[in-house]
Amino acid sequence: MDLEIKGVAASPRSQTQSFSGRRKPLQQGWTSKSWAIQNPCPPVVPRLDLGSLVDSDDEDDFSYIPFRTARIHFDPPNPSSALDGVTPCQIPYTQQHLNELEQDIIPEDLPAPTSKYKLKYQQYKTEMKEGYKQYCQRNAEKTKSNIRYQPSPRNKTDDKNAQGEEAVTDDLTTLDRKALLQQRYADNPYHAQQSTRKSNAEIVAAEKKKQSVAEQVMLDNLCRIRTHSTLTENMLSHKVQFDCRIISRNGRDACRELVGFFFIHDQSLTIYEYRQFGKNRTNVLPFIKKSTYSHQCGRRKGKQYQLGDFYIGANLTFLSSDHLRLPESIKENTLLILRITNIDRVSSDDLRTDSVEQEDDTTRQEANDRLVFKAIQDKLKEQLHKRGVRILTAMGKYFRQLDKEGNGLLDKADFKQALKVFHLEMSEKDFESSWLILNDNGNGKVDYGEFRRAIIGEMNEYRKSFVRKAFMKLDFNKTGSVPIIDIRKCYCAKKHPQVISGHSTEEEIKLSFLETLKEACSKSDEVSYGEFEDYYEGLSIGVVDDEDFVTILRIPWGI
Repeated sequence: MDLEIKGVAASPRSQTQSFSGRRKPLQQGWTSKSWAIQNPCPPVVPRLDLGSLVDSDDEDDFSYIPFRTARIHFDPPNPSSALDGVTPCQIPYTQQHLNELEQDIIPEDLPAPTSKYKLKYQQYKTEMKEGYKQYCQRNAEKTKSNIRYQPSPRNKTDDKNAQGEEAVTDDLTTLDRKALLQQRYADNPYHAQQSTRKSNAEIVAAEKKKQSVAEQVMLDNLCRIRTHSTLTENMLSHKVQFDCRIISRNGRDACRELVGFFFIHDQSLTIYEYRQFGKNRTNVLPFIKKSTYSHQCGRRKGKQYQLGDFYIGANLTFLSSDHLRLPESIKENTLLILRITNIDRVSSDDLRTDSVEQEDDTTRQEANDRLVFKAIQDKLKEQLHKRGVRILTAMGKYFRQLDKEGNGLLDKADFKQALKVFHLEMSEKDFESSWLILNDNGNGKVDYGEFRRAIIGEMNEYRKSFVRKAFMKLDFNKTGSVPIIDIRKCYCAKKHPQVISGHSTEEEIKLSFLETLKEACSKSDEVSYGEFEDYYEGLSIGVVDDEDFVTILRIPWGI
């Protein structure tokens, strides 16, 4: 049996001669060029040119002969073909030849596609067209925004006449521009389908978690019943379930997960804390025992909690000395302040229709207080629109340095000085109005966290829930602080629009984030929860849509 490839016949004798002939020239020190002249390559083996082994854009040049063109013959060898069939060069195949070769290998006995397959193909085709259309629209919007916000050279003679957006842009520092890079994640929206699947899974898991907690609470309260008529299971079922968190500068306490219950029949409440045992087992333990409680500060100080006091964003205050089982870090503060982050709206609305609560003077005063703070917040947010990260992180650092006693309380002069240091314009009337509301106990000192939340505002609880998720993913030991090196490892900038477009590298985006985050840190090698929250609090000011802000957190942190 002999092989003939494109008119070349090879016999055992000719193969032996070719190999022996190769050994001899190499021993005589011939060059590869002379060897190629004396022994031209067969058509299927192109001549090796070492000078062409470089990166080239012409990698799609089809200059070889596919192996499938080889034909095997069982006929006796032709002596003349062994000498005359060899040619020193090979003519490259054209695209027309390749198409003909490809058509030859398509089988003709394929079954007809089913209707199900056609439907899937049509859906895939529609999705691809829609995806490409959205991609083109996003690129067009990016191009317009880049042209619109392209920084121009600063001219001192035009500074006095600069107004509006141009003046704001000129006031931005390098840190402001680096922080604004994080907002660009919103230009590359998180995959909607994947996000929906994750959200649905999280909702189902949360519902199961709440159901198990409610059953455990019912069981705990029924086990404590000693009478048979006053407290029944039916009465205990009239309750409002809510999630809450601790407002604290201690990162470990701030990340505690709490769930509470307000019982309508006796106006009592109880709060439990989620505790994780091992890797997959989660349970709840009593955090605040079931009893009736009253407000400890504000306009309603001394008044008992009612159903109307429970809504998303409401604060619940307790005296730390009344609860001996609280952690020592919480007992250091006189007041324990809890913020309601979520509530069972269905049961709350049903119970509100049954119980009628009249509007009193306190309710109207609280509404007026909110209007005062809202007017101040709107004015200051205009000043913080694009420099919120730098100002809020530096302000938090500044307040912590002034707080020599560590209790978080500062006087009026300290707050006035802070407003001057950070160039936040606030009228004397607005300052005095806010001070009268905040200094309700009349001791001349106010918690600086409460002051900043009142005059600047804060993220809603939906946004804060994702900030806490991101931090808790980093702080797997639940210590309340995370080393910078761990943040560097976990932060992923691969999907940043500037990395995708090639304008920046992944390392550049990561370094810009770390540089702006370190400005908020009191320690150079770690970040506390409060500092992490301050960073995203400032970033949140310039993001209008909640889902855009969530995207800014989802993509780099993978939550």
